[in-house]
Amino acid sequence: MTLPHPPALSVHQAIPQAPGFDNTVALLSEGYLFIGNRCDALGSDIFSTRLMLQRVVCVRGEAAARMFYQPGRFTRRRAIPPNALGLLQGKGSAQQLDGDMHQVRKAMMMSLQTPDSRARLVALAQAEWRARFERWPRLRRVVLIQEAQAVLCRAACAWAGVPLASVEEEVLRTAEFSAMIEGAGAVGPRNWMGKSLRRHTEAWARDHIQAVRMGRPVDINSPLAAIAFHLDADGEVLSTDDAATELINVLRPVVAVARYIVFGALALHSYPEWRARLASGNDADMDMFVQEVRRYFPFFPAVGGRALASFEWNGLVFDKGDWVLLDTYGTNRHPPTWSDGEVFRPERFKDWQDSGFGLIPQGGGDYAQGHRCPGEILTGELTKSALRLLASEIDYDVPQQDLAISLAHMPAMPASGFVMEGMRQGGPDSGSSLQQRPVKA
Repeated sequence: MTLPHPPALSVHQAIPQAPGFDNTVALLSEGYLFIGNRCDALGSDIFSTRLMLQRVVCVRGEAAARMFYQPGRFTRRRAIPPNALGLLQGKGSAQQLDGDMHQVRKAMMMSLQTPDSRARLVALAQAEWRARFERWPRLRRVVLIQEAQAVLCRAACAWAGVPLASVEEEVLRTAEFSAMIEGAGAVGPRNWMGKSLRRHTEAWARDHIQAVRMGRPVDINSPLAAIAFHLDADGEVLSTDDAATELINVLRPVVAVARYIVFGALALHSYPEWRARLASGNDADMDMFVQEVRRYFPFFPAVGGRALASFEWNGLVFDKGDWVLLDTYGTNRHPPTWSDGEVFRPERFKDWQDSGFGLIPQGGGDYAQGHRCPGEILTGELTKSALRLLASEIDYDVPQQDLAISLAHMPAMPASGFVMEGMRQGGPDSGSSLQQRPVKA
């Protein structure tokens, strides 16, 4: 005799409910810790609550990431707060598409990430870093987040086929991309500033798309050409607005890598033994270190999706349209996958096997089939290159400053932006940097 399976339960009825009618204010005040705090308090890696008066299921952990990144299961439409959507993705972007439209658009975006293309961008960034290093000794101090954003903006624009014509344009474009990133996790003035500056960037991007389509010479292998002449799943070229959005979506994430570079510099300062190891040029050490930077420090707090159709997972039924938030920050520290996850320990990656779902600072699953960030590999390469240069080709002092990382501020960053003084070209000499352990991130 076969015993009947117990009926699956509606997810909202079967999982713990977070206290409070609506937790939007708590999300804004707790930031990266919002989901994890409630999971810990409820003793569950899944719970239900309301945000912006809408019911949402919050989850964390590798198993939840595997559920979330099942191809075709979730759409990003209506799953990301409008304040973040308008700055990080934009209307008409690949992230907002599903089915064949998403696959064709994502394939185009992935075509920009060939090894040769990535190597060209990394080389451009290296040249920009070395040009900065030549100027730094003449300056009293530099703020690394500002320098890294300028380096990456200039390199990304040259790589994409939209080189910046002057220092003034470099300052303007860097400010615009940086404001989009800084404003995405906020409501109020920071978000309004990001949106205001983005409108200038959109006009600039549209001008480039239109000029190329009207015959202005362009490197056929550049991202600008690929986007301007891309045929979507309907066989039509992108509208000028959509093409401009995708051009911005190629450039802005490169500028965002500056945050990983600053986190990496903070880790080198806090654990100076690693600076010597990275300066030696050992690729295995560099790989471990950058993976741990990406795991340990806060980048995206969470990612959202709306169920495209009803499905069952672990005896729970999710209905079509259910809103789910996956805690990326908490998953990157989840104890079942990461022992002593609150400790910065690069050696954990020595024999690490990537499942695609345990380490998800930029999403999980398959690059081609899902919504995982197509530039994740490039992010690692740009971060490695910058940290190797900082470890081996420039010496500097780190004065007393506020290096605390507020996890209520999204996106997070050391409060000071990482100030450097006494810059000297050449490798580090002994005793050049103050040693202070990082604030828990």
